[in-house]
Amino acid sequence: MTPRPIHHAAEFGLDVLERGDDDMFRWFLLAYLFGKPIQSTVAVNTWRLFIDLRVDTPWAIQQMPRRALVRILHEGKYTRYQEVTARALQTCMEQLIRDYDGSLILMLESSSSEDEFSKRLQKLYGVGPKTAEIFMRETEEFFARRAE
Repeated sequence: MTPRPIHHAAEFGLDVLERGDDDMFRWFLLAYLFGKPIQSTVAVNTWRLFIDLRVDTPWAIQQMPRRALVRILHEGKYTRYQEVTARALQTCMEQLIRDYDGSLILMLESSSSEDEFSKRLQKLYGVGPKTAEIFMRETEEFFARRAE
């Protein structure tokens, strides 16, 4: 089995720490998709559909009818996981909105350490250690600056 490629936000035109919540959320959405048992090309293509359709905020995902989310995932080739992924994404967005006003930056800034941030991420529905690890590749610098 070929190891999955290691991706970084810059490959997708994102600057997580400098451009604020929009880029941070887009990277989170991509990390969420990468963290699932699906080919990374499928995750990237699906993510691009979300971006192109402007379904790239926690509120847009949470408020979208589930059938519409399933269609996006199906178009992205999430053939076996589309229903489960749509439900999981909406549940995750509900938590993010409720607990952090939809802001991953708020979650990041209110975390005293990388470990605490990882634990907070993993409290979101569908976010496990792998998704947190992928997402946090881009937040290491934040904690390094804080330690200086």
